[in-house]
Amino acid sequence: MNIIILGAAGFIGTNIALKLLENKNDKITLVDTDKKYFCAFDYNKYENINIVETPFDKKTDFNKLIKGQDVVYHLFSTIIPTNSNLHIPYEFESNIVPTLHMLDSCAENFVKKIVFISSGGTVYGKESNCPLSEEMALKPITSYGIQKATIERLLYLYKYMYGLDYRIIRLSNPYGPYQRPNGQLGAVTTFIYKALKNEDIIVYGDGSVIRDFIYIDDVVKAIMNIVNGNSKHRTFNLGCGYGTSIKQLIQIIEFALNVKVNVKYTKPRKVDVPINFLDISRYENEYGKLKPLKLDMGIRKTACFIKDKYQI
Repeated sequence: MNIIILGAAGFIGTNIALKLLENKNDKITLVDTDKKYFCAFDYNKYENINIVETPFDKKTDFNKLIKGQDVVYHLFSTIIPTNSNLHIPYEFESNIVPTLHMLDSCAENFVKKIVFISSGGTVYGKESNCPLSEEMALKPITSYGIQKATIERLLYLYKYMYGLDYRIIRLSNPYGPYQRPNGQLGAVTTFIYKALKNEDIIVYGDGSVIRDFIYIDDVVKAIMNIVNGNSKHRTFNLGCGYGTSIKQLIQIIEFALNVKVNVKYTKPRKVDVPINFLDISRYENEYGKLKPLKLDMGIRKTACFIKDKYQI
């Protein structure tokens, strides 16, 4: 099978790629905007891999990329949730328009399946009650969430028009190895990194914001089940299924790593939904209990990876 991952150099793409590469009979193409972004892992030991550097915009030659591919993973995104409301017209042009060109190429080249990593943390907004199920209305309060929801609707449209099959994973807040610990995403990984370096942890608001944190190995395992399964459903929530506040997260980090962290509180952000955690019963009804790794264990495993990679 030929599989291509668009946006493969990031946190989720790297972990999916490493899993897919275990099957030597599959040919894996990893795509991102700069080959230097693939420095997180040494792929040279794999023979069934091809790394491609290309921009993700309306000028991209998607027909060349997509031709001969059976499964397409769409992970490309040029924005992050917390600043996605700053340049909304530009963001839509940078994400929705290229996605449309990509979908056209998938239809023309008879791709068997598209896998889209959506956002369980942003597409539902703040009006629905938790746990959030796939049947709830989508009312995102960020441009990022609106774009994710828009791409979901486009996938439905292309299925209706061209028979293009797809799977949508509404992912909560993944953490773990290969996530950038000094970026703007990933509270768990970022807080672990700062705790290990004895740096201040910045918390927006009073720490009462609740999120659904899931270890990346559990994410990848579930994605493989969804992609390779035969469920009548095409959209799945993916998280641990319960909420943890930022204050609780910090306490668990202190306990798991036997450290004392210094927290600095700052004003809350309008883009932060007060409470968000997902109903994962659809997934579990189809593929069995997820049994996600407990947060304290995931924190310890992530800390070991960070210590080794960053020589802390």
